[in-house]
Amino acid sequence: MNDQTTIRYVRDKDEKFWFSLDAHLSVAEFHKKVRDRRGYVLSVGDRPVGILRYSLFWDNTPFCNLLYIAEPYRRRGYGKKLMEHWEQEMKYSGYRLALVSTRSDEEAQHFYRKSGYTDCGSLFLPGEAEELFLCKNIGNDPQIQ
Repeated sequence: MNDQTTIRYVRDKDEKFWFSLDAHLSVAEFHKKVRDRRGYVLSVGDRPVGILRYSLFWDNTPFCNLLYIAEPYRRRGYGKKLMEHWEQEMKYSGYRLALVSTRSDEEAQHFYRKSGYTDCGSLFLPGEAEELFLCKNIGNDPQIQ
């Protein structure tokens, strides 16, 4: 991994890059992520290569909606670095638990488990693969397994 890695909050000027990786977010929601500081851009040198956006599940639990690293930069530790940055920010903000989800037919589930997340539920929608929910204790709370 490059020592020139930076992670910062998403900005309005990131819109074109953001949508080159994220096809699931509306423009209006993108601007809400910017306003509310609920998205990050990871850069290598001055080149943006990854994004993470989140929301609050039940309005009180950080939920990573999307973590995406551009293809040429995958499997080089950038996703892990971005995820750890988000988890630390959430921990410093007072949260004790973090959630993620991924489809059962996607490889991301292995990344999340390797990152310390454990299965905590699933959702079945008609015509879709099972959506797996995973959680992680980020606040050193003994009551959260």
